[in-house]
Amino acid sequence: MQEFKVTKRIKGIALICFIIFLSIILKLGYSQLISYKSLSKLATDQFERSFPLTSSRGLIKDKYGTAIALNLPVTSIAVIPFQIENKEDTANKLASVLNADKDIILSKISKKESMVKLSKEGRKIDENLAKKVKDLNLKGVYLIQDNERYYPYDELLSSTIGFCGIDNQGLAGIESYYDYLLKGKNGTLNYKMDAKGGLFSSLESNIVSPVSGFNINLTIDLNIQQILERELTNAYNKYKPESIYAIVMDPNNGEILALSNRPNYDPNNYQNYNQEIYNRNLPVWKSFEPGSAFKVFTFAAALEEKCFDMYKDTYYDKGFEVVSGRTIKSWKKGGHGLQTFLEVLENSSNPGFVEISRRLGVDKLYDYIKLFGFSKKTNVDIVGESTGIFFKKDNYHELENATCSFGQGISVTAIQLISAFCSVINGGLLYQPYITKSIEISSTNDVLVERSPSITRRVISEETSLLMRKALESVVANATGRNAYIDGYRVGGKTATAQIAENGVYLDNQYILSFIGAAPMNDPKIAVYIAMEKPHSTIQYGGTVVAPIVRNVLKDVLPLLKIDTTNEGLKKEYTWLDTKSYELINYVGLDKKMVKSNTFKFEFIGEGNIVADQIPKAGSFLQEGSKVVIILKEKENEIS
Repeated sequence: MQEFKVTKRIKGIALICFIIFLSIILKLGYSQLISYKSLSKLATDQFERSFPLTSSRGLIKDKYGTAIALNLPVTSIAVIPFQIENKEDTANKLASVLNADKDIILSKISKKESMVKLSKEGRKIDENLAKKVKDLNLKGVYLIQDNERYYPYDELLSSTIGFCGIDNQGLAGIESYYDYLLKGKNGTLNYKMDAKGGLFSSLESNIVSPVSGFNINLTIDLNIQQILERELTNAYNKYKPESIYAIVMDPNNGEILALSNRPNYDPNNYQNYNQEIYNRNLPVWKSFEPGSAFKVFTFAAALEEKCFDMYKDTYYDKGFEVVSGRTIKSWKKGGHGLQTFLEVLENSSNPGFVEISRRLGVDKLYDYIKLFGFSKKTNVDIVGESTGIFFKKDNYHELENATCSFGQGISVTAIQLISAFCSVINGGLLYQPYITKSIEISSTNDVLVERSPSITRRVISEETSLLMRKALESVVANATGRNAYIDGYRVGGKTATAQIAENGVYLDNQYILSFIGAAPMNDPKIAVYIAMEKPHSTIQYGGTVVAPIVRNVLKDVLPLLKIDTTNEGLKKEYTWLDTKSYELINYVGLDKKMVKSNTFKFEFIGEGNIVADQIPKAGSFLQEGSKVVIILKEKENEIS
């Protein structure tokens, strides 16, 4: 019996040993035959290290492909801490070359991490510093390729483009708005090292290539942008306003061709500026009372509703109107007397617009203000758009209707104003404004997504739009907008001088001066809005100060758009204050004796008696007293 028990125990132990042995065999077989690859990877991953390979950020370009934001190759410093044998000495040497704090660098290179970037001390260093670091020949210290965002046109379009931080992350403007498209995906250089930091010669390194970000193509025309920037800089330096902001738009599709503001900043050195400057894109962010520029929309609504015939029907401006017990005065003492409704617009008569608001009625004008897009965002693809301020219907009565008719009591943004203005002159269609034209693959420049114009709604009829173009051209040729007139081009627009309100009180001698205009009025191709807030040392009228700035912009942009001059359209009614302009005739081919004029002065260059060329060309419009350069040559038979 005893012997049987011993034998049974031995068999049980043997069975257990067999099972254990079998399990080991099965496990080894499984490891060697089935899970070898995964286990091998886990083992080698214990020794794997990675160097980052920085991706290139996508470019931001204008509509013709010129880069406004691009990348420059630079160098950064990375360290592998466990490879550094004498950390104290390494920290001292790096701190000396980088002009950095030695203790900060020591703490970074002492971290128990596989790889550490020396940020910010060793990020994006210049070529000279990189050479000095290389010459130190420090073990465990490496120079790696990096990218730095660069804006070649400095302040140009800065409030819209924005900027990137040290890690190439978009922090403002388009750089932030489209950061997820622009930033790309970093790659890595993966390699295997032993515990002492030596490379495993039997194991290959592998590269995960970085993927560049997508390019963003804007609707911006760089040439038009530069013209606008020049004029804003000149005006900012001359009048020293608190701010000045502007938008140029194609009225036929909603494309923003240029926009800018002052004060602005250089995105290459954004750290040197107050964040209030770089966080506010004034043409889309700032809301303000538009003043008389808003009369364009009231007048268009009244024409659409057939409240009057602007050529035949009249209104007598006695100098004031009383609405709900409040007296609304004309800017001209005693008023303008008897006027057609076209003259009410030309003279910018506030009492006349009170009458128009009465003819429209509270409900109609309220609905048209909404219809033109005021009181809500345009949803333009630019960071920081404001809504503006408008009355709730329950708080909108006869007095509010009267004041809104001439742009008081309502707050708008420049992007709302010019979008609505474009609908007035383009045939009546309100387009959604946009600045992003397309997104393209950076490696091939193949277009991935392209945006098409989007019509929000029809606001007025084509017939009303035609009448409005004629009315606005008349304002420039005959009335308050005359300083925007350009000989040979049909310019239309409206001036505004809006008193600034703070805490519900209008400030004395504090104004926003503005002008909104377009050309050519027979077929508008470009619309411009410029507003100037609190200018100093100047007569504070939009027609006097801002209209000439818009004129300068249009005068240079219209030839760029290949729009020919014409003798059609309204002729300017000159006053004794105006300098007249005349068309220059063709003198080429004439004898020197025939070069005469009671209007211009001449400067002759060259030998001979025959006109070979002239500057400016024939057909140009010049102010009285301007100089014309005549280039002379000898007759063919006089040349020996």
